[in-house]
Amino acid sequence: MEYVLLVAVAVLILVFKDRPVMVLQFEQGQLKQTKGNIPTGFLNGCKDIAHREPFTGKIKVYKNRFTTKLVFSKSVPAKVKQKIHNVFPFAVSNRKTGKKQA
Repeated sequence: MEYVLLVAVAVLILVFKDRPVMVLQFEQGQLKQTKGNIPTGFLNGCKDIAHREPFTGKIKVYKNRFTTKLVFSKSVPAKVKQKIHNVFPFAVSNRKTGKKQA
């Protein structure tokens, strides 16, 4: 009985663990920490944006079978979020893309 409980806890930990593909951490416009395989163009674009409009916060990139998603910390301003979305190399596709309209 204890084994079933231990297996259930292990599965819950694996499912709900925060596992981003890439992480960028900025402090006052300076890149402090990176994690993951970050494309060079995206990294240079983010550094340029942070240099022009200094901000403090974290950018995480999650990827599943269908989409790639950017998640920002609350301290990142909306204008900066949009600029980073514009330099992000992976297109976020809509489910309706490619379907015929009747």
